[in-house]
Amino acid sequence: MSKSPNAVAIPGLVLEGRSPLPMYRRIYDGIRALVLDGRLQPGQALPSSRSLAAERGISRNTVVAAFEQLAAEGFLVTRVGDATRVAPGRKGGAPSHGSTHPRIGRRPRFSRRGAPLAAAVVSLPASIGRWRAFRAGVPALDAFPYALWARLSAARWRRADRSLAAYGDPAGYRPLREAVAAYLSSARAVRCIADQVVIVSGSQQALDLIVRLLLDAGDHAWIEDPGYLGARAALLGAGVTAVPVRVDGDGFDPAAALRAHSGARLAYVTPSHQYPTGAVMSVARRLALLAWARRARGWIIEDDYDGEFRYRGKPLASLQGLDDDGRVIYVGTFSKVLLPGLRLGYVVAPPELAAGLIRAKAVSDRHCAGIDQAVVADFITQGHFARHLRRMRELYQERQGTLVAAAEKDLSGLLEIASSPAGMHVVGYTARGIDDRLAAAAAAREGVETSALSSFRMTRRGPGGLVLGYAQAAPAEIESGVRSLRAALIEAESSTRSQKHIMKSR
Repeated sequence: MSKSPNAVAIPGLVLEGRSPLPMYRRIYDGIRALVLDGRLQPGQALPSSRSLAAERGISRNTVVAAFEQLAAEGFLVTRVGDATRVAPGRKGGAPSHGSTHPRIGRRPRFSRRGAPLAAAVVSLPASIGRWRAFRAGVPALDAFPYALWARLSAARWRRADRSLAAYGDPAGYRPLREAVAAYLSSARAVRCIADQVVIVSGSQQALDLIVRLLLDAGDHAWIEDPGYLGARAALLGAGVTAVPVRVDGDGFDPAAALRAHSGARLAYVTPSHQYPTGAVMSVARRLALLAWARRARGWIIEDDYDGEFRYRGKPLASLQGLDDDGRVIYVGTFSKVLLPGLRLGYVVAPPELAAGLIRAKAVSDRHCAGIDQAVVADFITQGHFARHLRRMRELYQERQGTLVAAAEKDLSGLLEIASSPAGMHVVGYTARGIDDRLAAAAAAREGVETSALSSFRMTRRGPGGLVLGYAQAAPAEIESGVRSLRAALIEAESSTRSQKHIMKSR
């Protein structure tokens, strides 16, 4: 009597039923799962491919293909003159039959170095994909010269420069380093040569490499408060203690920094346009910070993230240009002036640090994409970069004006926004009685993307506010966003009153 087509030659192996997978893959998956969860034990013999094929009414070649794949991956052992057997040494306890995902267990045990890195926050949560008013830090992607960029890229590919397709210099594409050095010298008063310029994958990588090169776990570093979350994350990820230093109308305060912790080894500052307040660091404080670095042999990271966008007068001279002792490390990025997706930035390192930084870059990710660097170099040297910056300054000034005017009309008594002479964002200070975190959450529900000023603080002191980016939003979107923001602020005002009432009643 012939066997039923549903008879089981391998206990637990189920092949009947509908499945989009080919039969050899169903056999492979089924036997693999039985081995992993221990229902097929090490050394256990399987039926021959011929008998299994006959029992299931399928081609023997199908079974052979599955067995061969399982043997190649070490699940089965096949020997001439012996049965096909489960490979020795395998233990059960893996995912159950049919599972395509690993079990969710306890949290992984990170190393002492890895635990703070896994907990670091580089930026506040934001929607992925299409931007909305008023996300900060995003340039006018709608005004980027894509057609020109495509022509420059196509021209580079047509040249068939094989050196750009091979492994490159960890320091970066030499013509780009030369172009960056020339631009910074003329436009930002940075004193450097191309050998000091290292091309990196954005300013965040720059901060990470610098901190790991110069500081040990347990060291202290001064950081602006409120300040850039990515800098704080780089310190945290390296096991460095971030010491918050207050920021006022004159920017970072070195005297307050010394009072907070006199043994710091590094200071992170954004002197030309403090993030997020927009304050400009005074000359007196710049000189005081440089004097500290000279005395203490400390280091200063100058993050010039959007110094190009100054609407009145020329861009401010860099702090690095005042440094006679080689203590300032200048960081810049193409994310704000070109495209965030390029992931290109640069570091101007003091001469004695450059070689070490280049080696650290090589360890991190070898080098940045050669073709992208070459296109950026062409964009700069052919004059397109300077023209693009001029257009963006005009556009951003116009969009900031639209935001300020709309806020004066619709947000009076709720949010105070003053015009700024520079940048891609402004801070609107919330009226008393409005919790800025509640306001940011309410704005998100209204389809508006903004960040609470208090989210950038390490301490509780200071007024509440909202960080509003305007560079990426067209005028109509800005005006619509302000109207939505009004509804959010009214909701937040009511929620804040309710919370205070609850707290008093307890």
